[in-house]
Amino acid sequence: MNYFDEAAKTWENNPIHLERSEAIAFKLKQKINLKPDMTALEFGAGTGILGFLLKDNLSEITLMDSSPEMVKVMEEKIRNREVTNLKPVCFDLVKSECNNTFDLIFSQMVLHHIENVPSILAKLYGMLNHGGNIAIADLYLEDGTFHGRDFNGHYGFDDEELCDILESLGFKNIQSELCFVINKLTNANVIKDYPVFIITAEK
Repeated sequence: MNYFDEAAKTWENNPIHLERSEAIAFKLKQKINLKPDMTALEFGAGTGILGFLLKDNLSEITLMDSSPEMVKVMEEKIRNREVTNLKPVCFDLVKSECNNTFDLIFSQMVLHHIENVPSILAKLYGMLNHGGNIAIADLYLEDGTFHGRDFNGHYGFDDEELCDILESLGFKNIQSELCFVINKLTNANVIKDYPVFIITAEK
């Protein structure tokens, strides 16, 4: 069982996860004209917090995550709240191909866990309908203290470099801005601020 499987049941006990998702949902709705007939994919949905916040603005949202335990939490929330337009699916997009297409793809705090960022962004580009939009929220470059030195992913990103990758893939109307600031206690017992950006772009 990996970290996210173990963390699934208590994930929403941390108020920062809801606060961050609310800030991202607010910015996303500012930047993208959401319509009630649009289909969407949340890539790396976790427990589906962000998807739940956007469900009333879209026709259907596929909540994709590679953690079976995270998906179980989503399924339980959907049953309890009797939501009909959220569709959880356990799927590892890094290792597998998905032929479905969407009008919108969004993610939060997922990209820094993925080794080959250009490759996954290319996959997401291919999964967007013409004129579709992408929204990516993640950490600005940090000093490695967010996860700790044993973390195998990226220590955040230079958002301009990510924008350049998106442009090279064919995305247009690319914009990036500050979205949220995470206050976190590091392993050295120091409270630090970790800013989060949101990048939006159109296919």
